[in-house]
Amino acid sequence: MSSVPPPSAPSPARRVLDWRLRFGLLSLVWGFSFLFMKVGTESFAPFQVTLGRLTFGTAVVAAAMAVKRERLPRGAWTWLHLTVAGFLLNALPFSLFAFSELTIPSSLAGICNATSPLWGMALSLVALSEDRPTRRRVAGLGIGFLGVLTVLGVWQGFHGLDVTGTALALLASLSYPVGWIYVRRTLAGSSHSHLSLTGAQLGLATLQLAVVTPLFTSVPTSFPVLPLLAVAALGVLGTGLAFLIQYDLVAEVGPTTAQMVTYFTPVIATAAGVALLGESLSWSTPVGAVVVLAGAALTQSRPRTGRGGTAPAPAPETRGTTGVGQGSRV
Repeated sequence: MSSVPPPSAPSPARRVLDWRLRFGLLSLVWGFSFLFMKVGTESFAPFQVTLGRLTFGTAVVAAAMAVKRERLPRGAWTWLHLTVAGFLLNALPFSLFAFSELTIPSSLAGICNATSPLWGMALSLVALSEDRPTRRRVAGLGIGFLGVLTVLGVWQGFHGLDVTGTALALLASLSYPVGWIYVRRTLAGSSHSHLSLTGAQLGLATLQLAVVTPLFTSVPTSFPVLPLLAVAALGVLGTGLAFLIQYDLVAEVGPTTAQMVTYFTPVIATAAGVALLGESLSWSTPVGAVVVLAGAALTQSRPRTGRGGTAPAPAPETRGTTGVGQGSRV
């Protein structure tokens, strides 16, 4: 949640596992997160899946903080901003995705997640004065929008598509850039460490779900092993471990390379849903997904050279959560 630190020399732990392998691992973890949510919601209510996910994810980050002897941030305003960030970047999108997968395939939820860069591009032009529109980025926004319409099969009148579930998944993907912009405006200059801020944010999001879940759900009468393991994997891998891997990648290879994982996530989510859950796949879904990713890539592109032929310094980026990402999204 602070400005991304400059790349540093790889630690011994990083040298043991090449960054490309960690990049692939992160892609797999986030891609399979949608499958884990689908399996979890087969036996547990969406709020319960989200609460379990946040609980396991917070435990992993808390353990990392203990190992590194990181302290929680201080200051009432910092905690207030983290409460809002936890809602926008964790509690809300995680819950919306879980609810969406009650009625839509996990593969479609993964593709909807890939629209976050498009939402981010549109919102940043309005909310962030330093983000200037370019022809390439505006073209990317238009191409991405066409890709979304292709995925939805708009020419068929959305026949066979659950509009409510799809809308919830798209709202979840919109929540991430709203949260990033909020964090960028309120916490980007914080003196606290990235790990400390994220640990507190996840903890606050967990508390929010701990309050909401008992109000809208009843205690499960049984705890089937497979759905329970799916929720645990969603939290430990897709939330806790994924954040730690992503942060190392950003520090080692920079944010531009690290955020490329976003473009692999929907591919893996689709493959996992079709191969392991038997989800159907029409031609418009993969074709539209490719168009969405192409548009998203254009919206994230930057000029190669600045004045005098040198590359301009990238704008400070923030990483709110595991999430989902730009990569801290799922």
